[in-house]
Amino acid sequence: MWKAFSSNIFLAIAWMLVLSSSEPGWAGEPVQPVGFKQAGIITAWNLYKDRLTFGEGQTLALVDDGCKLSMPEWTAKVGDRPKVLVAYDSVDGDDDPSHEGRGYHGSTIGIPSSLNYQGKWGVAYNNQLAVIRGLECCHCKVGDAESLAAGLQWIVDHHKQYRITTVNLAPVDDKEHAEPVATKIDEQLKKLRALGIWVSAPAGNHNFSKGISWPACQPNCFAVGAVRQGSDKVYLDRHAKVDLVVPAAATSSSNAVACGAAMVLREAITKSGYDWKQDGANLAEASLAIMQKTGVKVEDPPSGRSYQRLDLTAALKHVYPLAKTSDSDD
Repeated sequence: MWKAFSSNIFLAIAWMLVLSSSEPGWAGEPVQPVGFKQAGIITAWNLYKDRLTFGEGQTLALVDDGCKLSMPEWTAKVGDRPKVLVAYDSVDGDDDPSHEGRGYHGSTIGIPSSLNYQGKWGVAYNNQLAVIRGLECCHCKVGDAESLAAGLQWIVDHHKQYRITTVNLAPVDDKEHAEPVATKIDEQLKKLRALGIWVSAPAGNHNFSKGISWPACQPNCFAVGAVRQGSDKVYLDRHAKVDLVVPAAATSSSNAVACGAAMVLREAITKSGYDWKQDGANLAEASLAIMQKTGVKVEDPPSGRSYQRLDLTAALKHVYPLAKTSDSDD
């Protein structure tokens, strides 16, 4: 018994040391400690804690295969605000996004971007969610484009009402697409891009090097790949279409982190008055360009390509410089 107790105490102390060595001053426990530190998220929480709200006033539309809204993570409130602001099912045309058939993924994929529960934080932990069931299962087929298009059109129609600034288009068809596949979602993606709303999708998880999953392969949808947590080694699906890589165990998680980072960067751009028009034709394109130019270059010898890895702190400092003090230096 004493041996087990001592082991638990040791693990607790070790965990406290990991957290304290990450960055002092922030209050929440990152849901992905190693990856968040690597991507500059924990440092960003600390340095900008008095300047940014990390998602307040913005809603992330999570388009996936439904969600179990009774989960305590999603019934919780952040202050006086519900974490889930609105829900919609574009498959059935109602407001019940519960899983049906093979759905399972949408209940948890919002955690890296949005969690604020029992002291654990996602990247933009003060944001709200619009949960949209856009298809039966996240492992999809191109034929699911019709219901996904309806979900994306709902976002176009309601983005002002619900303050939707960001879309996590979570499905993957697990194919190796070297080129876009024309489908019904393309018109809605074009509309969302013109509105300056960030839309990104995971590249896929099969170690493909000649293509990525649909819908990430589509125009007007940013494709997010992954590096291993703790090292800048590119892995899982990658291709010239990949716009950004993020430390994570799967590209669905890397995309979720990127969505949270996009919300934080948007807030920093707005509050700082940064002229984003020098970086892109709209705020979504400018945000990606800033993440790319301030990110860490990582080489991928197997594919012969290089990618930019997210560094949220560097992106924030680019648009919202901090006075040089002992608190802001890192």
